[in-house]
This record gives sequence, C-alpha cells and structure tokens, in this order.
Amino acid sequence: MSKYKSLWEYVQKKGSSSLKLTFEEIGQIAGVPLDHSFLKYKKELPEYGYQVGKISMKGQTVIFEKLEEQKD
Repeated sequence: MSKYKSLWEYVQKKGSSSLKLTFEEIGQIAGVPLDHSFLKYKKELPEYGYQVGKISMKGQTVIFEKLEEQKD
C-alpha cells in the first residue's frame, strides 16, 4: 500500500478540476510529511483520475489537476 493512498483518495473525493494544497496540509492528510519520495509516488495518482500539475517549493504548495476523461 502506498504511503500517500489517503492523500490520493482525499483528492479524488474532493472531485475538483483543480486542487491546491500546502505541504503541511498534505502531511496532515497523508499522515506522513511530504518528502522527496513524493516524486516517485505521484505516478500512482492517475489511477485516481488526477495528476500533479505544479509543485511550488517557494510557496510550499502542490496543485492537483483532474485528468480529462478518455473518449473512445
């Protein structure tokens, strides 16, 4: 199980087209502080219909963006 699973579920549950969270908020939601491994784990997020749009080190925020639904 991913250490960020609770974060991915939170983002998915919000259902917003875009969601901005601070590093601190992410740590509280995930139950673990945001660290460098986030860059590896973010590859799991598309399974939940989202992607990481922008990570701001200066603002200490992450923007999550909803993926477009694929049409056959």
